[in-house]
Amino acid sequence: MRVAMFGYQTWGHRTLRALLDAGHQVVLVVTHPKSEHAYEKIWSDSVADLAEANGVPVLLRNRPDDDELMNRLKETEPEIIVANNWRTWLPPEIFSLPPHGTLNVHDSLLPAYAGFSPLIWALINGEPEVGITAHMMDDTLDAGDIVLQRAVPVGTEDTTTDLFHKTVELIAPVTTEALKLIESGQTRWTPQDRDKASFFHKRSIEDSRIDWNWPAEDIERLVRAQSDPYPNAFTFHRGERLRITKAKVSAGRYGGTPGRIFIKEGDDPAGVVIVAGADARRGRNHGLAILRVRTEDGTDLAADEYFRTMGGYLTSHP
Repeated sequence: MRVAMFGYQTWGHRTLRALLDAGHQVVLVVTHPKSEHAYEKIWSDSVADLAEANGVPVLLRNRPDDDELMNRLKETEPEIIVANNWRTWLPPEIFSLPPHGTLNVHDSLLPAYAGFSPLIWALINGEPEVGITAHMMDDTLDAGDIVLQRAVPVGTEDTTTDLFHKTVELIAPVTTEALKLIESGQTRWTPQDRDKASFFHKRSIEDSRIDWNWPAEDIERLVRAQSDPYPNAFTFHRGERLRITKAKVSAGRYGGTPGRIFIKEGDDPAGVVIVAGADARRGRNHGLAILRVRTEDGTDLAADEYFRTMGGYLTSHP
């Protein structure tokens, strides 16, 4: 098919690669300029470079709201638009322009986790699986009828980095299989159940800040969700930012005040347990056993190397 593509970062790059490998005629690529946003410098394979290397015309846009873009789309006469990780809403005059409309490829199991950073939010929330959804675009962001969906399980020790690598491998088969279904003439797809929909905002550094009033289980998932190369989950110790790069839920239950640096637990490696949970005073909660930390100067240390003595507190702010 004649395809115009809107996409960005590695997700868009994998989508364009799949379209080219499947023999589709990619007539135009629209992508965003490079960004200095912390989350947009991660997984930043260039869609523009791949397009140009394959002789595909490229337009760089932050938003698709100008006459030149619209005219170029009309001139190229795509049969369908394919989008993946396009960071702004596409207006109806664009997504409804081709005869087959616009296929959006999103890295969540819609209708849940529409919007931004779905893998991170899903891991924080303890979801048992994540995946990729190909759906037809409509007036509401990430809400159109589902063409195809594939899922992978979330392991008990998986990080967002692990989940990225699992799900990014689904982009090519989901994209190409969905296009085969559309090309075959099918038009009846699965409507999304809006009662099960959720929509999440783009993450910022603030979203990596640890709140010791959370249960230890939730904080442990936050640490895994903010794995390298993402900005790590962080707290403050003696006024200095301290990143937590590896942790687990403590074996024992510990009482007191949330954030208290309490006790060493286990060995090889030893964890340093931090009291956690809004109701920690009752003594019924597991704590967070910190295993590895990263100081503000970038030094990586085992927790028992960093915390030489017990006592004192980790806090959300300096």
